[in-house]
Amino acid sequence: MVRGLMRRRQLLGAALGSALLAGCAGFPAEQRSALVRPQISRDRVTRVLVGLRPYRPTGFVVRAESLGAKRLVHNYGHGGAGITLSWGTAELAAELGFAGARERHAVIGCGVVGLSTALLLQRRGAPVTIYAKSLPPETTSNIAGGHWSPFGLYDTASPAFLEQFQRAIRIAYRTFQGMTGARHAITWRRSYVLQDRPVTPGPAQQSIRDLLPEFAMLNPGGHPFGDAHVQTFMAMMIEPYTYLRSLMDMFLLGGGRIEVRDFGSREEVATLPETVIFNCTGLGAKALFGDDELIPARGQMVVLLPQRELEYNLLSQAGYIFPRTDGVLLGGTFDRGNWSLEPDADTTARILESTARMAARLA
Repeated sequence: MVRGLMRRRQLLGAALGSALLAGCAGFPAEQRSALVRPQISRDRVTRVLVGLRPYRPTGFVVRAESLGAKRLVHNYGHGGAGITLSWGTAELAAELGFAGARERHAVIGCGVVGLSTALLLQRRGAPVTIYAKSLPPETTSNIAGGHWSPFGLYDTASPAFLEQFQRAIRIAYRTFQGMTGARHAITWRRSYVLQDRPVTPGPAQQSIRDLLPEFAMLNPGGHPFGDAHVQTFMAMMIEPYTYLRSLMDMFLLGGGRIEVRDFGSREEVATLPETVIFNCTGLGAKALFGDDELIPARGQMVVLLPQRELEYNLLSQAGYIFPRTDGVLLGGTFDRGNWSLEPDADTTARILESTARMAARLA
């Protein structure tokens, strides 16, 4: 078993572990002058968001089984990497369950994983219906930072899972690159990860080094972040509200059908008229399909007023600062087993304090 690839407290998992792979680099003078300090204060807060990630300590599930005379394909449990891996695990699920253009296919769930799965089935020529309790913008996927990077994914994984992961993340990486631009609200942006000391890479971290363009390790004195050890790389940023609307529009324009429906049991799912059913219910799979390993990983985000001149991401063990068109997102919590969807005032205060300290490291 391979342990500890992408614990949330490692923050970026692969990115944090890859420091020694790229060597050291200087910090261009033009970038020093271009880095604007994030404006973090309580009076800039516009809203506080809470979401429950579907987390499994052994990683996501993509597998098929029988449901009476029907075929059931599971695709859920992505932790903090739902958007990041969505196109990849959707492709794996479609390979397991696509039954031909003459068969009707059902997808349960209308978050990023459900929409991606439905679109790939549709592109193969299948008639697809999405059944979901909630639609965008009311899905868990809407409450995401949108930084393309596989974090919060698992604690301990089997070799078979890691093989699935490696394939899925590369499929997703290629797909998102072809969607960059205003229509889907996907952009490339430089990220800076601040650490108090260098991190020695492990085999799992090295395995996705090729997905971090322009990666470099900057030693203290070679950047404007004080005595931090800084990792920098280019990463895609996806703005969930615009992106999910775009996916849903594409699905409906392609002839897809969406029905708002809540399922109470596995037996109720089996009554659907479609012959192939894809379970993309995220955390809902715990009760609906009896996955006892699945737990919530609560994330709370503080959203500040937009800061248009802020054009980079800043991350550390203390949290993250992600500028988007709808505001500057502050976050980094990953509270396992916490089912509360109510914003916590103490957590908000901690997020503001920790991200303000992070921003203050910029000279």
